[in-house]
Amino acid sequence: MTEEMVAALADFEKGDFTPRETLALRFATLMAQDHHKLDDAFFSGLREQFTDAEIIELGMVTGQFIGFGRLIAALDLENPRQPEG
Repeated sequence: MTEEMVAALADFEKGDFTPRETLALRFATLMAQDHHKLDDAFFSGLREQFTDAEIIELGMVTGQFIGFGRLIAALDLENPRQPEG
């Protein structure tokens, strides 16, 4: 990803992403923020752009990053203290 693409993630729906990338970002956002909205209608649209294997891979990678972020927060490693001395 380019720096411009990273900056565009804040409002990815209006960014310069392909429809497939936008859908993957929408999936990741819903996984992180409100996974109950990942209903049959959403998955029907997802299957128009991704194979079942790609959906599993997208879900696994997304879940790993969400879990890693939560672990970092739980261990208070987001702003680690520097050793004194």
